[in-house]
Amino acid sequence: MEKLQEDGTAKRKLGLFDAAMLVMGSMIGSGIFIVSADIMRNLGSGYWLIVVWVITALMTIAAAISYGELSAMFPKAGGQYTYIKEIFGKMMGFLYGWGLFTVIQTGTIAAVAVAFGKFTAYLIPALNDAPPIFQSGGYKITWIQILAILVILLLTYINTKGVKSGKFLQNIFTGSKIVALIGLIVLGFFLVKSNFWTENMGFGWDAFNNLKTDLNGNLVKSSWQPISGMAIVGGIAAAMVGSVFSSIAWENVTFVSGEIENPKKNVVRSMVLGTSAVMILYLLVNFIYLNTLNRDSIAFALNDRVAVVASEQIFGSGIGTIVMAILVMVSTFGCVNGIILAGSRVFQTMAKDGMFFKAAIENNKNGVPEKSLWMQGIWASVLCLSGQYGNLLDMISFVIVLFYMITVFGVIYLRFKKPELDRPYKAWLYPITPIIYLLIGAAFCVLLLVYKQQYTWPGLLIVLLGVPVYFLINKKKIGH
Repeated sequence: MEKLQEDGTAKRKLGLFDAAMLVMGSMIGSGIFIVSADIMRNLGSGYWLIVVWVITALMTIAAAISYGELSAMFPKAGGQYTYIKEIFGKMMGFLYGWGLFTVIQTGTIAAVAVAFGKFTAYLIPALNDAPPIFQSGGYKITWIQILAILVILLLTYINTKGVKSGKFLQNIFTGSKIVALIGLIVLGFFLVKSNFWTENMGFGWDAFNNLKTDLNGNLVKSSWQPISGMAIVGGIAAAMVGSVFSSIAWENVTFVSGEIENPKKNVVRSMVLGTSAVMILYLLVNFIYLNTLNRDSIAFALNDRVAVVASEQIFGSGIGTIVMAILVMVSTFGCVNGIILAGSRVFQTMAKDGMFFKAAIENNKNGVPEKSLWMQGIWASVLCLSGQYGNLLDMISFVIVLFYMITVFGVIYLRFKKPELDRPYKAWLYPITPIIYLLIGAAFCVLLLVYKQQYTWPGLLIVLLGVPVYFLINKKKIGH
């Protein structure tokens, strides 16, 4: 059995290094290798591609600094769920947890696991070429989806063996992908044959888009259309759906606060260090794209896999594809592990509050919430089979930013409402940092509501479906 500390809780097993690795590993999935294509199609200039990533970096680091204050005040497992519940009440906490279980956490696990499958198919073409296992109309189950499910189930199983197993795997895979990304960045500057930097930056602050679709809704390359004024602002919001989604999940470290040594200091340190390091890496990777590829090659890379095309330019077509496929496989595998490890702790905390299945409460002999892990893993596997994970993630990025904003607003709200509370760490540059996040987040959400409604209402509806579920749960309690 686990050794207990004096307060009766399980012995903490994650140090600052482990926590920072969890932050970085959960953030770096498949997004950075893909989403720059969509950003380029929306804005058409090297300057604007960099601007989108800089805005996203500012947002992400400002949020991490703000969350630090809450993580030091409430150093318990459950993280963001606990903060929202403590500040705004049980119903708001439940709605966040509901969104997390139905699609935010599990949908991310599914999407990243399927990305692992798709890049594995580069190395094993038979996976791509095999006929579907099942097909009915437009719906089909492929071997790539089955591989994704096997990865989810394997990593769930490894995490049931204790925090040490999950931590060891996380550190190995996160370390590997950071080294590989740095290698790609360095070699991208030294080995590149044709340099397109001047051409890509030659458009200056002029913006363009190239978003023409055929009758089936598929993107087709056409001429670049100049855009200006509000069209640029709308283009930035649409482009940020991808960059924001590549930069989330850093808050996963708050979910395991209960297992981190000295959480009042180490949770905030890991968030600020981890998010800053990842956003610098992301910017440098985009410099490589702009250095090795022209505008059309970035915008219309096959299946949006910009990194593969860039890698082919650096290493040559055969080796480049293999190098990048292996890097993305390592990256996505480590990302899925980090998100699986962290998410189950939230559902366990919710169960203790009577807001989730009771079975999720208990730890197994290894001191981890095994049943909570399996519930999360099975639902993520179902989402893999649904074939809708990608759509769900587009829809949910709006909701994720909304919940980030609610949490960041909680920092300001508590300063006014409960100034007497002990704050072992105070948000750096307060109130500037939370205000930066709230302003950018609000602009992002409003612009998506105006220009890209398909990214907003479905996600909101999924969360609002939690309202009747909340009342149903509480009605049962009153009935008892």
